Amino acid sequence: MNTKDCIEKRSSTRSFTEEKLSKEQIDMVIDAGLFAPTGQNKKEIFFTVVDGQNEILSEIEDEKHRMRGEGAQAHNFYYEAPTVVFLSAEEDFKWSKVDAGIAVENMALIAEDLGIGSLIIGSIYDALHGEKRDYFMEKLQIPKRKDFQIAIALGFKATTKAPHDFNKDEQVKYL
Repeated sequence: MNTKDCIEKRSSTRSFTEEKLSKEQIDMVIDAGLFAPTGQNKKEIFFTVVDGQNEILSEIEDEKHRMRGEGAQAHNFYYEAPTVVFLSAEEDFKWSKVDAGIAVENMALIAEDLGIGSLIIGSIYDALHGEKRDYFMEKLQIPKRKDFQIAIALGFKATTKAPHDFNKDEQVKYL
């Protein structure tokens, strides 16, 4: 698939099958993140690959709900995807959030090209930076001086949805 088609076709997946990705498929998605450019060529992004059955995901979900003061939802933050990848980066580097965003988009696009569904996840940011930050960093084996930035859920699509639409006249101004 060419890049334009991939960008136009990709949408967030919120329903995954139980089928696990192969190590080769996961490595291809991780490699796409590693190929992403970083500010000052710092290459500071660290990737933690978590199996969708790992109990740490439930703990993060519980902490997210606790911090928001909400009860359990009909779905969890990763929509039962068989794989979740957490991206972390240097806590004091001003471009870390941008670099993680570029890497996660690369990952979402290669996933689409491979026929893998993806969901970019920011909803757990507060839970991973709150009172239990150190606990979660240790459980996710995130190196010292790195902070969680963003995550991506990966798996095969159980359902599909149309890509986002837009109104170019309202969203773009040429000067």
